[in-house]
Amino acid sequence: METKGSAGETNAGDKDHRTLHLTSLEVWKHQAQQADYRPEGFDSDGFIHCTDDLDELLSVGNRYYQSDSREYVALTINCDLLTVPVRYEDPDHKFPHIYGALNVSAVERVQRVHRTARGFFVGFKL
Repeated sequence: METKGSAGETNAGDKDHRTLHLTSLEVWKHQAQQADYRPEGFDSDGFIHCTDDLDELLSVGNRYYQSDSREYVALTINCDLLTVPVRYEDPDHKFPHIYGALNVSAVERVQRVHRTARGFFVGFKL
């Protein structure tokens, strides 16, 4: 079980905590060449949206990005390697926010999102 610090921030002692972030392949390819990743909307939101569940990530994609025809990827992020805070601010602790630019070195895996011809997000592939 994971413990939370003040305001839902994960504690440094949390072991093996991973979270997921959905982004377009185009944005990831451009940003991955930098030391830090900032997704679209970062400047207005002030944080990076994540979830700890792959099924929930598909739901987010279908809710917000189904009409966006770009290819998408899911980033698996090792929270132990982050250089900025992660906070759960939702009551169900499903959607952590990364407060600051994501250091690319914390990304452990990049999976392409599999979509139907109508744009539905249905799965992932390495």
